[in-house]
Formats: sequence, structure tokens, C-alpha cells
Amino acid sequence: MTLSVKKKLYILLTWLAVVPAGLYMTYQYYPPENIAGNELELLTLVAFATFIPLMPIVINGATIFFIQWVTLVGFIKYGLFVEIILMQFSIIPLLIRLQLTKNDWHRIPLNSVMFYIVSLVSGLVYFLFGGEVGLRDISQLIFPILSYQIVSIMVNQILLLLYQHYLVNSDVRFYSKDFVWDFTANMIMFPLSLSLYYLTFELGAFASLLIGIPFVSLSIILKMYNSSEKINEYLQKAGEIGHQLTESLKVNEVLDIFIEKIIETLPVEYAYILDCKEEELVLLRRVENGEMKSNNLRPLKKSQGISGVVWETGKSVLYTSRSEWTGIAEGYMPDGVESVLCVPIVRSQKVRGILLLASSKKKAYEKYQLMIVDILCSYFGVAIANARHHERTKKNSERCALTGLYNYRYFEDLLSLEFNHLDVGKRKSLSLIMLDLDHFKVINDNYGHQSGNEILIELADRLRTLIDTRGTVARYGGEEFVILLPDTKRDEALILAEHVRGEIANKPFTIHDSLHESNKQMMVRITASIGVSTAPEDAEDTLALIRHADRALYTGAKQAGRNRVAQYVK
Repeated sequence: MTLSVKKKLYILLTWLAVVPAGLYMTYQYYPPENIAGNELELLTLVAFATFIPLMPIVINGATIFFIQWVTLVGFIKYGLFVEIILMQFSIIPLLIRLQLTKNDWHRIPLNSVMFYIVSLVSGLVYFLFGGEVGLRDISQLIFPILSYQIVSIMVNQILLLLYQHYLVNSDVRFYSKDFVWDFTANMIMFPLSLSLYYLTFELGAFASLLIGIPFVSLSIILKMYNSSEKINEYLQKAGEIGHQLTESLKVNEVLDIFIEKIIETLPVEYAYILDCKEEELVLLRRVENGEMKSNNLRPLKKSQGISGVVWETGKSVLYTSRSEWTGIAEGYMPDGVESVLCVPIVRSQKVRGILLLASSKKKAYEKYQLMIVDILCSYFGVAIANARHHERTKKNSERCALTGLYNYRYFEDLLSLEFNHLDVGKRKSLSLIMLDLDHFKVINDNYGHQSGNEILIELADRLRTLIDTRGTVARYGGEEFVILLPDTKRDEALILAEHVRGEIANKPFTIHDSLHESNKQMMVRITASIGVSTAPEDAEDTLALIRHADRALYTGAKQAGRNRVAQYVK
């Protein structure tokens, strides 16, 4: 969570009030001891205090910085002031390792204040329990230094809790996973610190190298091992996400799952999925800081901007800071973005889309993450193609090829579904309008079937416009159409049916005389007979509703002279 400017200023003022004055007072009351003749030894401790924060060890997801095994030696050998300086000195590499952005500048004074308080309180506890600087007798040293170690861990955790509660406004448990691992790891390192301390009396600066170099080497090995574990974890997640994507057969669902899982898996603040359409990149999904945004950004051309270049080259790119891509990016890029990861979505050796991820942190993405995203994009490319094919096939199976209206099969399924809703009380009524064009055979005989098709297409367009969202229009067969109206009473359905009849009878249709060589355009008039039935008044099941609307159409409208609306009468 981002802190307000006001809270950041409070942190800065706290630092100005505490740390400079605190350092001065500490130097006055607890000045450095045993420095003379041990300058090189002290220099090696400073070097390790600088380097160790750059090599954290990740255990079960918790990041641990083993800085205290160096600062502890500095404390019991040279005094409280030296320990505080070592801790303060370690802040810079620590924050570099955490890849802070400009918006996180407050973390520098915040960590400085926290480190100072931890050092001061734990140091005072050490002296309270009889600890002395440069003490060589382990029987006199063990209890004060153990108290120092435990208190420093506890005070650090308390300060973190206060920060989370009062500044970030989030509640966290004292005995969190990170705290348990931090406590355990530091207690395990406690003997190493004592060993280094006693070796300094015998070996001087060489003692730090004797213990420090193997420790750093072990840290590097553990980091490499942790990276391989991360890669395996990411690969497992990629497989799981791939299965989820391929299980979905809806395009929007595939898009939503893909971008949601990408954001969950990687440190992403901005995510964009773009579709390659002819010569333009069209935005399909846009998520910024966890919120789905509208796709109203202008399209990009091939070779335009980072996404356009990736489309043209077909190669992924990874930028770790703004300076690497500022000369390439065109169009929209949020302020504050530093790291960018852009991957082509390829299927059948052709770029079909682009995924662009961005973060405000420098070096937010690593090369192995690029590999994982590339794998996910391969899954996504197949999944989106399958979903589009399924939707296209489904649409073709549900739609009339000539008019584009729903067909008989879709209508029957929808009618059954609406009747179920009626049965369980989700619908109060259900009306059906069935219409049939009068003397349509005459049109086909006089002008040809192509001219008849033109009338059917124009009629479908009129019905779509008239009904809009009030119901569903379907071609029932031939020149017969049906309109299903949920939650529409009989009187309302009759009024709408009369309106439909008028729109057909009062406005001529445009056709071309396909039987004549000139294929001339002309206007013809045609009428329709309409029957209406309503459930539950007229029918208790789907077949009865259709049958009664059909009976009203033929007996109440056709036989009564055509070009009229009739309702079912029991």
C-alpha cells in the first residue's frame, strides 16, 4: 500500500529528530573501543556489512538478510556506536536489493530509524545484563549476548507491527511466518557470530575472511538453489494455468483467466493484452494497479512502440529500467513505469497477439520469468484459438445462415430454459409471438427465390430493431418467425405484435427482380399473420405454448383474412 505524502513527511521528521541526535549521544556515552591496531579487521566487517544484504537467503518464501552475524561481532568487539554505524551502513545495499522506486524514498529514513532503535535497545539490554565490550570470558558473555540477540529480533518485529498498523493500516500477526523464520535463522547463526568474535583475537582481519568467505559462498549456492526452486515452482504454476486456460471455451473467460493468473504469478502493476488485426494492435484487456480499465486506447501500428516492435520482430523483450525503452515506447505508457516485459503470442508460427507487463520497480523481472511468460503465452495462444473456434462453431450452429437470427434449435433450448425459470418463480409470465408472411410463395414465383431471401433478410433486421432487448427473435423455418418475450403479459405481447404487423405491412421491402435480366431494384409490399400465446395462462409446457401460438396464427389470423394479430382462445 502506498503511503500518503503526509505520512512520508512524518517519517522524515522522525528520522531528523532521532537518528542524528541519537548518533551523537551514542558516540558520547558509548564511544568506539579497541579500534587502534584493528583498522583492517574493522574494514573487513564494513565490507561484509555492505555485501551481505545483497545476498539474501529465501526460505519457504521468507527473505532473510543475515546482517546481524557481522554487526554482532562489531558490537561486542568495538562497542555500541560501531554496531549502529554498521547497521546504518547496511541500509543502502539492502534497499538497492529490494529495488525501491522513487515513491518509496521514505523507506530509507524509516529503516534508518528502525535499525537505530533496534541497535540502541538491544545494546542497552546487553549492558544491563552485565555485558562488556571486548569481553573474552564466554561464561560472562553468553547470557548478555543471547539477551541482546533475542531482544533485537523482538524489537524489530514490534516496530514492523507498529508500522503496519499505524502507517499502512493493515493488521498482521506477531508470530508470522517471516518472524518465525527470521528468529530461527538468526539463532542458528548465533554460534557463527561467537566463533568469528573469538577468532578475531587470534587471527585479526583474517578471521572475517576465514568465516565470511565460506558464508558468502554458501549464500550464493543457496541463492542459485532457490532460483532453480523458483523456476520449478513457476513451471508448475504455468502447467496449472495452462490446464485452466484450455478447459475454458469462452473467449472472454480465457482472457480474464490469463490476465488474472499472470498478475497473481508475477510482480505486475500494468498488464495489457493486444490483438493483431491486419496492421493494427487492438487492446483486448487492460489492467492497471489491480483494476480493469476500459479498452479505449488508440491502436498501435506494426513496429510502433514496444508492442509494435515485438510484433514485427516476433521476439520477446525485457527492459529493467526506463532508460532502456524511452526511445522506443510510443503511445500510452503509465507514468512511473520502469521495468517492461513484452512477449509475442504465437500460434502456427505467426504472431497473433502481444502481452505487455510493466512495473514501477527497476529490475522487477528476471530472465527465467520471461521464459515462464513465453510458455504461458503459448498456452494462451492455443486456448484463445480453441475458444474462438468453439464460439464460431456454436454461433453457426445456433444461427440462421441467411438472416443471422437464432435458429429453431437454439429457440427450443431457450424456450425450455425460460419455462424452467417460470416453473421456479424466476419469471412471472412468458409470451410467444409467431408470425408467418402472407402469400410469400407469390414473391418467389414472380421475382425468384433470391428476391424472397432479400425480404427475409430485411424482415430479420426490422424485427431485431423492434424487439431489441425485450426478447429473442428466431427464424422458426421458411418464412415463419418467432419472438420469445420473458416477463411479458398477454396484453403487452398483443400490443407489441400489432406494432410488428404494422411495421411489416406499412413499409415496403426493397428487392431485386432476380428473374429478369436487368435485375432491377423495386419495392414490394407484403403482410404477415401473427399468433400470440402466453404461459402460464395458455400453456403449461413448451410444446403447448408453441402449438397454441401456431393455432392462433392459422385459425385466428390466416383463416380470418390474413394481415392480422390473433391470440389463443381456449
